[in-house]
Amino acid sequence: MSGTETAGDEVDRIVAAWGRQRPDLDFSPLEVLSRVDRLSRHLDRARKDVFRRSDLEPWEWDVLSALRRAGAPFQLSPKQLLQQTLVSSGTMTNRIDRLVGRRLVRREADPDDGRSVLVTLTDDGRIRVDAAITRLVDAEAELLRALPRADRERLAGLLRNLSLGFDA
Repeated sequence: MSGTETAGDEVDRIVAAWGRQRPDLDFSPLEVLSRVDRLSRHLDRARKDVFRRSDLEPWEWDVLSALRRAGAPFQLSPKQLLQQTLVSSGTMTNRIDRLVGRRLVRREADPDDGRSVLVTLTDDGRIRVDAAITRLVDAEAELLRALPRADRERLAGLLRNLSLGFDA
């Protein structure tokens, strides 16, 4: 621990216990990734609560937020949605069907290709996704409140460097 840390967390206790049992191993990976795992669980709970309060399922959020980020007229092809959400074609078709049924998106003929469709965010879908992103930003800011902005920026950079190897 550095001089600025005063209390250990659960990961410190776990790593110390393992260190006593297996002093032959380097537990530094656990010091990082066990914390990431534990934080991920807190993040999952916070996101589920945000989506529930916005009457959205996490998978609905994925599709609707991709459409909203596309900018006006808030539409993408099913193929573009597949690329952004990393699900199978059959899963995406099912998701679009269900979102159409909830009137959060609609299918429209692609004016550039009569054989293709575009998925368009409805006004109700835009209202819900906008409410959800506002709640999400607030909830995630609360999770990070203990870190000064400079530390958050440094952590974001470190995590970006780590994730680049997985996103390639």
